[in-house]
Amino acid sequence: MKTLDLNKIMCGDCLDIMKELPDNCVDLIVTSPPYADNRKNTYGGIPPDKYVEWFLPISAEILRILKNTGTFILNIKEKVVDGERSTYVLELILEMRKQGWFWTEEFIWHKKNCFPGKWSNRFRDSWERCLQFNKSKNFAMYQDAVKVPIGSWAQSRLKNLSETDLVRDETKNNSGFGKKIANWMNKDTVYPTNVLYLATECSNKNHSAAFPEELPSWFIKLFTKENDLVLDPFSGSGTTAVAAKKLGRNYIGIDIVREYCDLSESNLENTEQYQYSLIKAVE
Repeated sequence: MKTLDLNKIMCGDCLDIMKELPDNCVDLIVTSPPYADNRKNTYGGIPPDKYVEWFLPISAEILRILKNTGTFILNIKEKVVDGERSTYVLELILEMRKQGWFWTEEFIWHKKNCFPGKWSNRFRDSWERCLQFNKSKNFAMYQDAVKVPIGSWAQSRLKNLSETDLVRDETKNNSGFGKKIANWMNKDTVYPTNVLYLATECSNKNHSAAFPEELPSWFIKLFTKENDLVLDPFSGSGTTAVAAKKLGRNYIGIDIVREYCDLSESNLENTEQYQYSLIKAVE
């Protein structure tokens, strides 16, 4: 078992490399593995009916190396097979729960610049899943780090409050949930929803399946603090590592394609040069 070699891009099979990492050493894992049967020119593709079998050994290693307070974010999407949506993602979730994972939350990445499209029985997807898994129900989370501006709705909604708005209004279906509208008064920021509105970035990343830097950045801010360790076992062009570096976190990136490992190193070097130029500009 190797000791941790931080802030590196490791080229090789992520399953083999993760087996060399210590138990309970990673604070956050954010990754987007090859989707079922997609990106064949990039990674070879995994058929939908083989995907769960292929991924479970990987998720088992992730379960071992993730800290008890850590979080695993899996960016993945379904595939249409013979005119019907495949269930491979749902099957994977169920099998990972059997493996010992808590499926804590599901975030939706809405691709706000998605091109329209039409097939005979469906329209183009403009969203992808970002599944949150944890080893424990007590995990690190820094919600204040991702607060957003309250929005223009507050100007009119909070102008004239009713008697009900001044107290906690319980839901009518006895669910135990409720809200007090007056709690939003005099606030500039509020907590976000679980829908992330981010544009895609591929043409400028030299990688066919790159996600925008804002995506891992958001999760890094939400689930880690400075100097925590962030891992991406399918690092591609190194977007997660770059985001972690910019935010003052340690990182490890893994990819099986040498070309992408070299690209990641180049992107990280450019990040370091950019940060240095900012420091010099301030001085």
